[in-house]
Amino acid sequence: MAGIPVGTQVEDTTVPLVRPDESVTETSLSELVEEKPVLLCFYTADFSPDCTDEWCSFRDFDWFAAGHDVQVVGSSKSGVGMHHRFIDRYDLSFPLFADTDLELAETFDVVYRTFGVSKRSRRSCFLLDSDLTVRYRWLGQHWIDPTRDTPPLSEVYEGVTEALEIENPETFGF
Repeated sequence: MAGIPVGTQVEDTTVPLVRPDESVTETSLSELVEEKPVLLCFYTADFSPDCTDEWCSFRDFDWFAAGHDVQVVGSSKSGVGMHHRFIDRYDLSFPLFADTDLELAETFDVVYRTFGVSKRSRRSCFLLDSDLTVRYRWLGQHWIDPTRDTPPLSEVYEGVTEALEIENPETFGF
């Protein structure tokens, strides 16, 4: 459960992607990074209080919501129908992978057993470039349940702008 390190090129994985326009397509990581880098954020499940707070924070943090330099994509064990309801309920502008078998989470080495029982994705964020190379990562560190950490958006923002060498990052989202 270490999470793959920065500099690692990940295996291309295809998982159902639920978009805010309600479309669902089998989408590979390589398809997503063709347009611009992807900040892939793993979380536990739709509608859990901490996950709701996390995604509403991403929505409300203008720089990520604007998506000019990076596209944010979520991934959890929740299914397509649940993702549709989650996106609609909170008016999210980000697509969500329905990683029901945790194949994508396995690719990033972030599968976790909650209290040794239920498998989930460890809360984490990975920035992928056009070659599917990890340029930045953030991993939750909660000592009992690492799925409960919420990404510190300021830290993630700084890491992304540094990794992508974005000039004048203070002009975005503030």
